[in-house]
Amino acid sequence: MIAVRPRRLRRSQVMRELVAEHRIGIEHLVQPLFVVERDEDAGPIESMPGISRLTLDATVAEARELFALGIKSVLLFGIPAYKDAVASSSYDLNGIVQRAIRAVKRELPEMLVMADLCGCEYTDHGHCGILDSEGEVDNDATLELLCRIALTYADAGADVVAPSDMMDGRVKAIRSSLDGHGRTSVAIMAYSAKYASAFYGPFRDAAGSLPRQGDRRGYQMDAPNSREALREIALDIAQGADIVMVKPGLPYLDVVRAARDRFDVPIAVYNVSGEYAMLQAAIANGWLDGDRAIDEILTSFVRAGADIVITYFAKTYARRHG
Repeated sequence: MIAVRPRRLRRSQVMRELVAEHRIGIEHLVQPLFVVERDEDAGPIESMPGISRLTLDATVAEARELFALGIKSVLLFGIPAYKDAVASSSYDLNGIVQRAIRAVKRELPEMLVMADLCGCEYTDHGHCGILDSEGEVDNDATLELLCRIALTYADAGADVVAPSDMMDGRVKAIRSSLDGHGRTSVAIMAYSAKYASAFYGPFRDAAGSLPRQGDRRGYQMDAPNSREALREIALDIAQGADIVMVKPGLPYLDVVRAARDRFDVPIAVYNVSGEYAMLQAAIANGWLDGDRAIDEILTSFVRAGADIVITYFAKTYARRHG
């Protein structure tokens, strides 16, 4: 009888690399960037060590450094100087994200620029859309807002718009609006399975987007539900999404796997701010080997089936593996 010894394929680093089933491609990583309209709002984010709010010039410089490291995709989030009930800063032709898109594309035409598409950073109440007279998010009014924002992003030169609002019918509305205005080449990356998660806390600190009243559980997904996530993803694909996303990442790897098994479209996963913060805290306290832990977590997303990994660790990973 032949002795079966799997350990033969684990004896050296070269051997392990040779037979590795999954690899993280730097070209599949996306670095989120926070860009501020007022220079005085720039600076380190306390709850996200190593991540800062950037001025427009600093955003371009950061994009240039990322591109040199092999990170060729960024996801922009804007922090405006002015907020109101209808998120008017979000669709300003000279708004901060619109200016950032133009600046990055002018400096780095080959950089793929994604723009997060939502109202939460721009509303004075912190919700993702327009509120009705009873204080609830008005789905259809919000669709009009999203379409208006998407067109300004497309006109500025965005390659991808990424609706993260979780309104019903948003992908169809945005796709129809983009196509109707001749922006057929702009892709949609839908936050299709976006859960109402405790892991968004540091992001809300960074973007100043904490709701003043209530929460987002009425429109974001409930943590126990995975079949619902697959229905949401199927709807977004049918409505024209080019890429679908699961967010957060670590608590929802089963959803990523189920989506990979069922759908033949690019799948993104967002390794969100809270996941980043808790790992950084453990690394800072010496509880974890940082490099190995980061590699292991990013590999888990790829192993689960993600094609695209949006992560605040992208630059860190690229510095070591580029």
